[in-house]
Amino acid sequence: MTGNFSLEALARLPEFNSPVASPDGEHVAVYYDGTGRNELHLVDVSTGETRQVSDSEVPRNARHPLEWGPDSDRIYFHLDDAGDEQNDIWEMDLDGNAAPVVEDSGQCRLTDVHDGTLLYTSSAGGQMNLYRYDRETGTSERLTEYDFGAYSGLSAPDGDRIVYMTNESDDMANIDVYIADADGSNPRTLEIGVDGSESYAVDWSPDGTKLLVADNALDKTHCGVYDLETKSVEWFGDGEYVEDAIAFLPDENGFLALRRRRAAVVPLVYDFDGTATELDMPTGVASFTSYGDAALVGDSRVLVQETTPTQRPALLVHDLESGETETLIEPVYGDIDPETFTDAEYVTFESHDGTEIGGLLYDSGERPSKAVVKVHGGPASQDLRSFKRRTQFFLDRGYTVLEVNYRGSTGRGREFKNSLIGDWGGAEQDDVAEGARWLRNKDWIDEDEVIVYGGSYGGYSAYWQMVRYPELYAAGIAWVGVTDLHDMHENTMPHFQTGLMEKYMGDPDENHDLYRERSPVEYTENLSSPLLMVHGVNDRRVPVSQARLFRDALEEDGFVKGEDEDFEYVELGEEGHGSTDIEQKIRSMELVADFLDRRVAAN
Repeated sequence: MTGNFSLEALARLPEFNSPVASPDGEHVAVYYDGTGRNELHLVDVSTGETRQVSDSEVPRNARHPLEWGPDSDRIYFHLDDAGDEQNDIWEMDLDGNAAPVVEDSGQCRLTDVHDGTLLYTSSAGGQMNLYRYDRETGTSERLTEYDFGAYSGLSAPDGDRIVYMTNESDDMANIDVYIADADGSNPRTLEIGVDGSESYAVDWSPDGTKLLVADNALDKTHCGVYDLETKSVEWFGDGEYVEDAIAFLPDENGFLALRRRRAAVVPLVYDFDGTATELDMPTGVASFTSYGDAALVGDSRVLVQETTPTQRPALLVHDLESGETETLIEPVYGDIDPETFTDAEYVTFESHDGTEIGGLLYDSGERPSKAVVKVHGGPASQDLRSFKRRTQFFLDRGYTVLEVNYRGSTGRGREFKNSLIGDWGGAEQDDVAEGARWLRNKDWIDEDEVIVYGGSYGGYSAYWQMVRYPELYAAGIAWVGVTDLHDMHENTMPHFQTGLMEKYMGDPDENHDLYRERSPVEYTENLSSPLLMVHGVNDRRVPVSQARLFRDALEEDGFVKGEDEDFEYVELGEEGHGSTDIEQKIRSMELVADFLDRRVAAN
């Protein structure tokens, strides 16, 4: 049942990213790599015709989003250097002429474009804060100065105010919504949640009197409409599911939201009377493609990206009035028969302390079957019922795959997500290990051929599993993973220092012993199975020093590096924290395939 397609055929299937509708509703700007390289394309909404606009000016790695200018005459994009994510902001007109707009020494992220100004966040001053660029004068001014970092600035319709999120509480899990004058003065916190909850705003009403907000004070995130005149919130939903706010509909017709249910995402339309209507989509991940007006195509139509474990993403335009759906970008399969892809089963198992953990199980059909415990990054993320190229790659090679939504994952509410705070490397790693035991106990799994694989925080998990639960795995693959928490805090970007490391682990000096206890590099002597370590040299999220420290510690413990030795080590030049570039995907998948063929399949 294996070998239905080649690794390269799978990696070369074209992919689109960051679709956003123009303000006039005539076009959708989207990254697409049908030529073999990521390029900016325009899709004519009325005809469906697609036109390539860029010619190598945009980044190869389509990690960061696009934004339209208010007159629908230009598109803004983020450009970094070889994957280092220290983005500058560029613009491109519809004829493909590109020019830099904001260039500084930090990581820039455009958050809003309003008339002659751009709102963006940047770490140029150290921590991530909010800036405003004036196109007429060609100058930027800093609007906020916070220790925790500011995010997601949005201008009011008349340009006189801004809204953004940050945290000034002693509770590191807290996020509040702030409103300020356009120049950043007179900031005040909106009374939305409670201390320790996460509140956010995603859209202004057309008249500027209301904000579409969400908060998780009641555990499950729910959506609300904040009235700026009465300073009150009307909340929606019954609290059964996590629901994320997306955008107001035109003409006060309600708002868009997303509902998360058993690793699936369902698009919703809320009427202001509280009625929620789910869009009729297959069970998978059907999500509006952006926040705010970029998700809207005219008065009653919305952009939806839809995918399932066996269906590659499609870009749709759904008419809310007629219920009709048009496809703007069809999923492409090349010579691969999509019937060969494997569907996911939503599963649960009981962890070490009785906590129910959910996940997705993909059965390879092999008997007996090798297996991969595949751990997502984040940690505040979630494995969803979407098409995953790497998961299908493992399946086609005969590996059953278990994706574990360990505690700390999103989709189940605030309590479950925040249970990782102060316990990084603790119970969530027990969850992963318990998932491996649950999988190994199935009579059709070859317990001697179970491996662990993960990237970013999943890479941290792969390292941790290999040195703290070595009896469970025949091999491990750690991609851009964390190994030394002190070094990570010292060398990552400032907003990751506070928003990730200090949020989950506290101050590195005050909690010195905990930082050491939860660092995989402290336990390298326990490695007992082959380990593949891969890291991009330009990674600014998880610096390459993380892999180098682990490599050096292994060698100090007497382990030998090499293809037929104890561990294998690869540094990827011209790459940062992963990549969507086709050639880089091929290279990374070839590394994994070669390792598995030599270290697992050959045994």
